[in-house]
Amino acid sequence: MLFLQFFLNGLLIGGLYALLALGIVLIYKATHVFNFALGEMLAVGAFLLYTFMFLAGLPIWIAIPLTVVSAMILGLCMERIGLRPLLGQPILASIMATLSISLMLRGVALFVWGSPTVSLPQKIMPTKAVRFGDIFLSNELLWTFVVSIVLFACLFLFFRFTKTGLFMRATAEGHDIAQASGINVEKIFALTWGIAAIVAAAGGIMLGNRFGIGITTLPMMGIKAFPVVLLGGLESIPGAIIGGLMIGVLESLVSGFADPQLAEISPYIVLLLVLLIRPEGLFGLKRIERI
Repeated sequence: MLFLQFFLNGLLIGGLYALLALGIVLIYKATHVFNFALGEMLAVGAFLLYTFMFLAGLPIWIAIPLTVVSAMILGLCMERIGLRPLLGQPILASIMATLSISLMLRGVALFVWGSPTVSLPQKIMPTKAVRFGDIFLSNELLWTFVVSIVLFACLFLFFRFTKTGLFMRATAEGHDIAQASGINVEKIFALTWGIAAIVAAAGGIMLGNRFGIGITTLPMMGIKAFPVVLLGGLESIPGAIIGGLMIGVLESLVSGFADPQLAEISPYIVLLLVLLIRPEGLFGLKRIERI
């Protein structure tokens, strides 16, 4: 029974890890750029909701849509100002640009909101534990898991049944082929960053609701998306889901049956093993280059 308790807790937190990883996978699939600014995007998204709810005094049903719109505008600006000028340049230049963006976002957040960790003026999710027989699950984690699944479902429907989603999938298959088909690749890149920023804001809000909002704490939690992405595969959305659930379960089991401190480093042990044994991840594409 204790194993089931830890296993279910791991699944719930793993759903959030999968959502964080999705913000990296979306951008990598479309642009082949690894987004190192994810952690700061989480923090800024959560700070935006804090600003609308606490500083502006808006009700939550207005604050959340404003946060979504603001996050998307932020993602569009990041792509337009920081990354689009680097199209055609070596991929390392774009990767370094995401690192620069992360530092700039951190600096702006410190200037605007300061360094102390803050809490939302009201909990946006229930905190009371839910009992299923002898199993106790956090109501907050249950809601977080449900929100993550809903976001995954919405993105799946968007990619599968909309014209824009079709264009984004075509761009992910190959930039040259997409351009030859009349697709505006630059607009697809911008839209991808906008969607990834919304996903990051959602993850930041859920993490901030549970652990508090801080420019140092949330980026550190966002780093856990890196092992998830590399385990599942950089170009695989299903891999992000499965990788997130696996890392969440592993962390919970290690924390419950071994040592909580060991649990904190267990995702990075998995990261090292994946890089050594299967660098493309469980569902990633293994590319063969012929010379």
